[in-house]
Amino acid sequence: MKPFRFGVNVGPSRSRAEWTEKARRIEALGFDVLTVPDHLAELLAPFPALVSAADASTSIRVGTNVLNNDFRHPVLVAREAATVDLLTEGRLELGLGAGHVKEEYDGAGLVYDRGGTRVERLAEATAIIKGLMTGEPVTFAGRHYRVTGHKIHPRPVQQPRPPIAVAGNGHRLLTLAAREADIIGFSGITFRRGGTFPDLSAWKVSAVDERVQLVRAVAGERFAGLELNPLVQRVVVVDDRRRAAEELARHWNQLTPEEILESPFVLIGTIDQMVEDLLRRRERWGFSYFTIFEPYLTAFAPVVGRLHGK
Repeated sequence: MKPFRFGVNVGPSRSRAEWTEKARRIEALGFDVLTVPDHLAELLAPFPALVSAADASTSIRVGTNVLNNDFRHPVLVAREAATVDLLTEGRLELGLGAGHVKEEYDGAGLVYDRGGTRVERLAEATAIIKGLMTGEPVTFAGRHYRVTGHKIHPRPVQQPRPPIAVAGNGHRLLTLAAREADIIGFSGITFRRGGTFPDLSAWKVSAVDERVQLVRAVAGERFAGLELNPLVQRVVVVDDRRRAAEELARHWNQLTPEEILESPFVLIGTIDQMVEDLLRRRERWGFSYFTIFEPYLTAFAPVVGRLHGK
């Protein structure tokens, strides 16, 4: 089993001072990775934010969680990612996704295609990005992209390239991740109705079993080298975990309290109980790299202190 790693997906900041202080605090609390989302909202643009966070810290890795593939051409993603890896001295983890919020597409004047088309486009983009970051000329002719003899500068510091994460929940996307990614991001959520309705049915243990088995089967011999990364949606430190789960079940109304307590996308209970849950989840599914959201940073830090690197 792989040793535990822990990441934080960081939200808005209003100033450079606020942003850099967050980076220093995340590192001081023992987290391994600072990641940023990619939405056309009140958030910092991902690549400049990562360079700033790395400059404010000493060793914490930085990553995107995850880039919306449809916002940028893959040639530009490869060039900017390689530049970030150079400027951060090899600390980048490049997370890619297919996008899901229709409102963002509409506001930016982008075509919001069906999910299968967006995943197909992401597959082509991933192949181009991986090829370009090796430093060799790339020629690619697909349905969505064409690249002819292109080579990027600079080369990334990490060789043959920075690790790539592909994250999502659908079978097509996880199949792509299993074939191409180094880190498999499990979101546990399918956003329906143009991103307005979060379907949480994949939080159930049986659905997690199915998705991990899919990744294992598709990855084949690659599976042993992959890192599996669930995105934890809630962290609730409390003595009465059953009562907290019942409250969440009333709020989400798609899952029973038992299903919530068993799900790898939620952590509820005392610090001791959370540590036990994470150990069980690594044993059952191979999950070793857990990412939480910034609001749970302080509450989750004692768990990081207990399990980091073990």
